Amino acid sequence: MNLVNVSLVTEFILVGLTDQPELQMPLFFLFLAMYLVTVLGNLCLIILTVRNSHLHTPMYFFLFNLSFIDVCYCSVFTPQMLMNIVLRKNIISYMECMTQVFFFSLFAVSEFYVLTSMAYDRYMAICNPLLYNIVMSPKLCLKLMLGSYCIAFSTAVAHTECMLRLTFCGANTINHYFCDIPPLLQLSCTSTYANELVILVAGSINIIVPTSTIFISYGFILYSIFHISSSEGRSKAFSTCSSHIIVVSLFFGSGAFVYFKPSSAGSVNEGKISSVLYTNVVPMMNPLIYSLRNKDIKVALMKCVSSRNF
Repeated sequence: MNLVNVSLVTEFILVGLTDQPELQMPLFFLFLAMYLVTVLGNLCLIILTVRNSHLHTPMYFFLFNLSFIDVCYCSVFTPQMLMNIVLRKNIISYMECMTQVFFFSLFAVSEFYVLTSMAYDRYMAICNPLLYNIVMSPKLCLKLMLGSYCIAFSTAVAHTECMLRLTFCGANTINHYFCDIPPLLQLSCTSTYANELVILVAGSINIIVPTSTIFISYGFILYSIFHISSSEGRSKAFSTCSSHIIVVSLFFGSGAFVYFKPSSAGSVNEGKISSVLYTNVVPMMNPLIYSLRNKDIKVALMKCVSSRNF
């Protein structure tokens, strides 16, 4: 098919979370507050980990990357959604939509693997503390992050390339608040078999494999925790594990619900609610979970505030 005939639709209309006018402004203030908490919280963690030398460890290196990804991740679609609510003009161009698909896939998959790396770091710290400094070297940490970004980039390219091959030649209303893949597939005039195959393969690799790795790691961690003689040590280790497991369950579970369900109008409506978890709630929770319950972060924050260098 001629490329000229492929992009018959030059712009899309985003329905948003709801089409009820009376709910638009409450949603605006809700998502604005969530976005500000997410950005400020994660930027605070980034600055603290950079400025405090005692936080230059593998654990905080991964936390730095998680915070960086979360800031970029929620910035892909939230500012656009807020602007659309204010201007009451839910239009996004074809190329802006495809760009959103690419960066959303890039940062979402990156977060999968950062969370996996953090689980492996905790496994080594609790189960093999004597080998921790040897195994979790700066070189290995850098390789883990580069590998995460490479896998995420490859996945984003695959999704975007398949999406660019589709023909949109009629309805242009996306039943979502951003250009997500499932609602876009419903608008295609041509076969979406390749897209669904990529979702299945990429989803199997990028959700099932990291999830399995994380829960196997935490299986060994919990086994080690139960053999810690000190009740205080058990409590501290279990607190760290439970926080990470909650974040992983919300992020991976809601993502799997959206992308592993058959594409239909009903599933897209349910998917919009589920996507709020992994696009807004989890990035907002990460700095709260990994900082408010972390003694080192609290100490670093107090030092910065007291010295007025923050």
